[in-house]
Amino acid sequence: MLFKSLLIALCLLTGLPAMAGEQVRVGVGAYHFPPYAVKPEGAEPGGLLPELLAALNGLQDDYQFDLVPTSVARRYRDLQSGRFDLILFESPSWGWQDTPHRALDLHIEDAEVYVAHAEPGRDERYFERLKGKRLALYSGYHYGFAGFNADPDYLNQHFDAILTYSHDSNLQMILRQRADIAVITRSYLEIYRERHPRERSQLLVSQRVDQVYQHQALFRPQAPLTSAVFADLLRELNRQGQLNDLLARYHLALQVTGAVP
Repeated sequence: MLFKSLLIALCLLTGLPAMAGEQVRVGVGAYHFPPYAVKPEGAEPGGLLPELLAALNGLQDDYQFDLVPTSVARRYRDLQSGRFDLILFESPSWGWQDTPHRALDLHIEDAEVYVAHAEPGRDERYFERLKGKRLALYSGYHYGFAGFNADPDYLNQHFDAILTYSHDSNLQMILRQRADIAVITRSYLEIYRERHPRERSQLLVSQRVDQVYQHQALFRPQAPLTSAVFADLLRELNRQGQLNDLLARYHLALQVTGAVP
């Protein structure tokens, strides 16, 4: 019994499976963040993250990666409390540095862009000044123009902000001219325009970005696998061609050809 306890403790430190033939369960936090995770609390979660976890589970038998729903406001507290073991696709500007963690650079970038209704004579200069314009924003998101302060009261006080929980709603407000500018995750915008080709010409998309996502994976210090082990799994997915194919479906890519964490 003592030997088994020592073996489990050693495996937690090294990231090795606890017992030969026994899968180690790894909880992965997910909140509604399209296209990365779509309704993770639902019966059939969608987006990049569930597909990535399915690919990792199919790759090997040592770890079982399970999706654990959380919220945009609660996710770092849930990581610290041990409700799940890691969370993916977190950018350094989003304020998690004070949460005990180990970070792994995923070498995956994305961005947020400004979107307005396309009108004759309207061009990139329209996005130079945000003050005085009605901004359609995703509640809980951190925006570069606001100094990454996601507090709703701050956004309402300093900007004419309309807060929703849907990129689609924000884009519809732009199309119906109920808002002047929406700030949309670029990868999601590409997916939206593929699904709604008739609306492409009605949307003016900025060349300027509000922020660049530099995606990291965050592990709680007591997670049952290390960042190095997780990087090895991603490296193997990449070697097999699965990782790039999966990212491409969501208009994402590794930032350096052949790069893996």
